[in-house]
Amino acid sequence: MENRSTPTQPSKLKVGLLLDSYQVPSWFYRMLSDIQKSDSAELSLVILNDKPQTQRNHTLYSKLKNNSHRLGYLITRRILELLYEKLIERTINLDDAESLKNSSSLLNGVPSLSVKTKRKKWSDYFYPEDVDEIKNYDLDILIRGGFGILRGEILSSAKHGVWSYHHGDNHINRGGPAGFWESMESWPETGAILQILTEDLDNGTVLYRSFSCTNTMSVTDNRSNYYWKSVKFMTRKINELYTLGADDFFINAKSSNRHPNIYSEKLYVQPNNWDLALLTWNKLVEKTKLLINNHFFFNQWILMFDIKEEFSSSLWRYKKILPPKDRFWADPHVITRDNKYYIFIEELLYSTNKGHISLIEMDEKGNYTPPVKILDRPYHLSYPFVFEHDNELYMIPETAENRTIELYKCTSFPDQWELETILMEDIHAVDATLHYHENKWWLFANMIEIDGASDWDELFLFSSENLASNQWQAHPQNPIVSDVKTARPAGRIFEHNGGLYRPSQNCSHHYGYGFNFNEITQLSSTDYKEQLVSEVKPNWDKNIIGTHTFCRSGSLHVIDALYRRKKR
Repeated sequence: MENRSTPTQPSKLKVGLLLDSYQVPSWFYRMLSDIQKSDSAELSLVILNDKPQTQRNHTLYSKLKNNSHRLGYLITRRILELLYEKLIERTINLDDAESLKNSSSLLNGVPSLSVKTKRKKWSDYFYPEDVDEIKNYDLDILIRGGFGILRGEILSSAKHGVWSYHHGDNHINRGGPAGFWESMESWPETGAILQILTEDLDNGTVLYRSFSCTNTMSVTDNRSNYYWKSVKFMTRKINELYTLGADDFFINAKSSNRHPNIYSEKLYVQPNNWDLALLTWNKLVEKTKLLINNHFFFNQWILMFDIKEEFSSSLWRYKKILPPKDRFWADPHVITRDNKYYIFIEELLYSTNKGHISLIEMDEKGNYTPPVKILDRPYHLSYPFVFEHDNELYMIPETAENRTIELYKCTSFPDQWELETILMEDIHAVDATLHYHENKWWLFANMIEIDGASDWDELFLFSSENLASNQWQAHPQNPIVSDVKTARPAGRIFEHNGGLYRPSQNCSHHYGYGFNFNEITQLSSTDYKEQLVSEVKPNWDKNIIGTHTFCRSGSLHVIDALYRRKKR
């Protein structure tokens, strides 16, 4: 009888932590917890910064006593901060990712070292004897969660270097504070990266890069959103290193860092009082204009269409379909039957703030019927992705509020639909879009893995040989896109001149700002690649400020648009 040996599972990666103390931000605590639960890594060492901790001033008296030499500056600062908090930020919607949590119990049993560093020109250098002791632990990765700017031998004390977050897009924002300048200067998106530190400050080997829409009216929520989202960067890349092995992992990393990168922006620093005053004033003007605009106008999703045999590429030619002012119509998806177009839409009445699926019928001349409700549930419905398979008609409406992806079957065309099966549950997934390719179903959807992150930012891919399956295989590159400008689905994937194109939303600037066409160049169980080939922005009509869905069937081209209308 032949003896077959079972493949040996690789040992878990050994991870060390660089901390100022066991008190860590909530988002970092969640990251540590994820590593502890991981099958690919274990926490093996805590390196604590043995520098005197700055004592906080807990009373007004202590603040005044300890800062009497700059009392005027501090009073002015606090007034400016209060103006911002009360007049602009006002309400915080997300859990504070920066609130401190004690990680002592989480790290109980993990060996620890206390070390002092030597400061040279704003950088921290470890003493040789401490580096030698750290090397004795044979670490694979060190994660920087404390200390200052690191240089010297500590950078090579773990086999695969020191991994560190930079909460900013290092192409255009180096320095800090995190998330501040993007919000206060109303940048369209806020970047975040995970990198391996090198001697070249702010120019390490980037392992992960992601973008979120900037919250221009709350610095706090802007930070929290991308802090919560970035929690997963670390475990994703650790799992990838564990699965691929170091050779293939770093071949991929080298390839994605192959282009030269020159930073030509200023070094961002903590704003002084004059900076803060000017920024707060500009933000107050911006908010005042917004309030005045909202008093006289409102933004409403409408439909626009063009009927043309060839690809209709000039949006200024599209005709408008305006809803009554008490509702909006969005997310058009089209099926063609018997020389007639059936346009499935999300219809939402402002009085209920809950969407349902409605149907508009249109003939070849562009004449259309008023929408009729065809599917309603106790929870919000939108994005009615309709498709045909084996002579049957199916729909996957967005049911994120119910934490499901649901498949419906048409039992009597076009207005009778019944739940066929639940494809996924206990997830937050939006705008699920299916495509059949090489004898497999591929399901694209934007998802949230951690509460507090946005569902605009990250696209996940799953596959199954069976349409009605509830066992979908996650793609190993998930999320396949982590960029608010190109992630979220915007309609049916289509072929054109031999190419395969995925419409995607551009949710920078604001939700539903624009859409794109991305050519899918590789789609398999192991690889996914796409490239942006066309961007659509709301520039063709002064009253249109957004567009986020595209669908074509036969000669009919339909989009939605965010339209600025007078309230009266």
